[in-house]
Amino acid sequence: MNKSELVQSLASKTDMTKADAQRAIDALFNTKDGIMTGALKKGDRIQITGFGTFETRKRKARTGRNPRTGKEIKIGPTTTPSFRPGKALKDAVKK
Repeated sequence: MNKSELVQSLASKTDMTKADAQRAIDALFNTKDGIMTGALKKGDRIQITGFGTFETRKRKARTGRNPRTGKEIKIGPTTTPSFRPGKALKDAVKK
Protein backbone atom coordinates (compact mmCIF):
# COMPACT_ATOMS: atom_id res chain seq x y z
CA MET A 1 0.00 0.00 0.00
CA ASN A 2 1.41 3.38 -0.94
CA LYS A 3 0.52 6.82 0.40
CA SER A 4 -2.29 7.54 -2.08
CA GLU A 5 -3.87 4.14 -1.35
CA LEU A 6 -3.61 4.87 2.37
CA VAL A 7 -5.34 8.24 1.84
CA GLN A 8 -8.11 6.56 -0.18
CA SER A 9 -8.59 3.87 2.46
CA LEU A 10 -8.71 6.40 5.30
CA ALA A 11 -11.20 8.56 3.41
CA SER A 12 -13.54 5.64 2.73
CA LYS A 13 -13.37 4.23 6.30
CA THR A 14 -14.01 7.55 8.02
CA ASP A 15 -16.31 9.30 5.52
CA MET A 16 -13.69 12.05 5.18
CA THR A 17 -12.98 13.74 1.91
CA LYS A 18 -9.77 12.68 0.19
CA ALA A 19 -8.36 16.17 0.81
CA ASP A 20 -9.07 15.92 4.55
CA ALA A 21 -7.57 12.42 4.67
CA GLN A 22 -4.47 13.68 2.83
CA ARG A 23 -4.05 16.50 5.36
CA ALA A 24 -4.44 14.05 8.27
CA ILE A 25 -1.84 11.66 6.85
CA ASP A 26 0.55 14.56 6.15
CA ALA A 27 0.08 15.95 9.67
CA LEU A 28 1.15 12.61 11.12
CA PHE A 29 3.81 11.35 8.75
CA ASN A 30 5.38 14.37 7.01
CA THR A 31 9.16 14.07 7.37
CA LYS A 32 9.71 17.83 7.66
CA ASP A 33 7.09 18.95 10.16
CA GLY A 34 4.89 15.94 10.94
CA ILE A 35 3.75 15.14 14.46
CA MET A 36 5.59 11.82 14.61
CA THR A 37 8.83 13.22 13.16
CA GLY A 38 8.78 16.13 15.59
CA ALA A 39 8.29 13.84 18.58
CA LEU A 40 11.09 11.52 17.48
CA LYS A 41 13.45 14.46 16.86
CA LYS A 42 12.89 15.55 20.47
CA GLY A 43 13.70 12.03 21.66
CA ASP A 44 10.14 11.17 22.68
CA ARG A 45 8.62 7.71 22.32
CA ILE A 46 5.34 7.27 20.50
CA GLN A 47 3.40 4.35 21.95
CA ILE A 48 0.15 3.31 20.31
CA THR A 49 -1.34 0.58 22.48
CA GLY A 50 -1.80 -2.65 20.56
CA PHE A 51 -0.13 -1.29 17.43
CA GLY A 52 3.44 -0.63 18.47
CA THR A 53 6.10 1.79 19.64
CA PHE A 54 8.15 4.25 17.61
CA GLU A 55 11.38 5.46 19.21
CA THR A 56 14.92 6.50 18.38
CA ARG A 57 18.01 4.44 19.04
CA LYS A 58 21.57 5.65 19.26
CA ARG A 59 24.25 3.70 17.43
CA LYS A 60 27.83 3.98 18.63
CA ALA A 61 30.72 4.93 16.38
CA ARG A 62 32.30 1.91 14.76
CA THR A 63 34.85 0.84 12.23
CA GLY A 64 33.57 -0.39 8.89
CA ARG A 65 35.11 -1.52 5.67
CA ASN A 66 34.76 0.02 2.22
CA PRO A 67 33.47 -2.89 0.11
CA ARG A 68 35.09 -1.55 -3.05
CA THR A 69 38.62 -0.96 -1.75
CA GLY A 70 38.68 -3.08 1.40
CA LYS A 71 40.06 -0.15 3.44
CA GLU A 72 38.84 0.42 6.97
CA ILE A 73 36.70 3.52 7.48
CA LYS A 74 35.34 5.18 10.60
CA ILE A 75 31.57 5.41 10.84
CA GLY A 76 30.36 8.08 13.25
CA PRO A 77 27.60 7.74 15.83
CA THR A 78 24.06 8.04 14.50
CA THR A 79 20.51 8.22 15.78
CA THR A 80 18.00 6.08 13.89
CA PRO A 81 14.24 5.65 14.13
CA SER A 82 12.95 2.26 15.17
CA PHE A 83 9.58 0.52 15.41
CA ARG A 84 8.57 -2.37 17.66
CA PRO A 85 5.21 -3.93 16.84
CA GLY A 86 2.74 -4.51 19.66
CA LYS A 87 1.27 -7.87 20.59
CA ALA A 88 -2.13 -7.15 19.03
CA LEU A 89 -0.52 -6.21 15.70
CA LYS A 90 1.69 -9.30 15.76
CA ASP A 91 -1.32 -11.53 16.50
CA ALA A 92 -3.41 -9.89 13.77
CA VAL A 93 -0.72 -10.47 11.14
CA LYS A 94 0.05 -14.08 12.12
CA LYS A 95 -1.25 -16.74 9.80
